Amino acid sequence: MSTIAANYRAIRELLPGRVDIVVAAKARKPAEIAEVIGAGARIIGENYVQEAEKIQDALGKEAMQGVRFDMIGHLQRNKVNKALDTFDAIQSLDSLKIAAAIDKRFSGHAPLPVLVQVNVSGEASKYGILPHQLHLFLQNASKFHNISIKGLMTMEPYYSDPQLARPHFKKMQELFTAAKKWDVEGVEMETLSMGMSNSYKVAVEEGANMVRLGTAIFGPRK
Repeated sequence: MSTIAANYRAIRELLPGRVDIVVAAKARKPAEIAEVIGAGARIIGENYVQEAEKIQDALGKEAMQGVRFDMIGHLQRNKVNKALDTFDAIQSLDSLKIAAAIDKRFSGHAPLPVLVQVNVSGEASKYGILPHQLHLFLQNASKFHNISIKGLMTMEPYYSDPQLARPHFKKMQELFTAAKKWDVEGVEMETLSMGMSNSYKVAVEEGANMVRLGTAIFGPRK
């Protein structure tokens, strides 16, 4: 068994069954993605449309049966068309302009699943809806019929000590719980995506049911 496969399976066994693993494929080779798919991974996350296209072209449809590709990076308006052709879900919806662009251009049989990205830390360098803006955002975004809001995602600040991220995870969990009670028509609060390779254990303790892992599976980027 390869190191990549062993890492994935060890983490999968460690995490509760309720927690989905998104394999963060940024800058990884198609052969590495093939290994982790072979180990059982079913959600591949990419930051960029072009990188996802390269992986899909290299692996082919047969190797990707039962595998979902999610966009986990910032979606630019001029990339919406290509993103809709490439991804099965968008985990980084962060503006009504992008929501409107997806709604206008998406032509699937069912609405496109999306997660709303929340800038829980308020950092200027990060994308996302600010917590106090979320209720109004959900009310407005729910009016688009070609997207289906399934939950929330956040990119917490990086800390060498993952315990320092715990307050951000707590805040997200509280926001997720509140959003369920708002009961916005057309919005389903099913997924709380937070936690990365250095912090996913803390995130799961605070209620995450989806984590995004790259280094923990593949090792450091070369």
